[in-house]
Amino acid sequence: MAAKLISGAPVLLVADVVASANYYRDKLGFSYERFWGDPISFCIVNRDGCSIMLKQVDDTKHIVPHYKVVEQLWNVYFWVEDVESLFNEIVKKGATIDYELCDQPYGCREFGIQDLDGYDVAFGQTLDD
Repeated sequence: MAAKLISGAPVLLVADVVASANYYRDKLGFSYERFWGDPISFCIVNRDGCSIMLKQVDDTKHIVPHYKVVEQLWNVYFWVEDVESLFNEIVKKGATIDYELCDQPYGCREFGIQDLDGYDVAFGQTLDD
């Protein structure tokens, strides 16, 4: 039997893991079960089988969103079904919108949010869908 990848999760370095986890829960519809560490420093947030790992750092100089290195580059990109419904849900919950719902030349209808640490997270749907 060949090895098979079954899941993945980006890791984001954050200033305050509790505040970040709550933002992902309250503004983006993710959930979490617990925090790890003493003191608390790690959490995994989940939505629809997709995860993001959040790791608190002692020095915020280590928090460098990708767009600060490469213009208009996300830290996380999720492909979704019904991107317009998700956009409306997230706007209603008060998330910080980085860019509005739009059609991209690479064949996706997408939008982006910015989290508490300035990371860009995009949600896109293939236009063929």
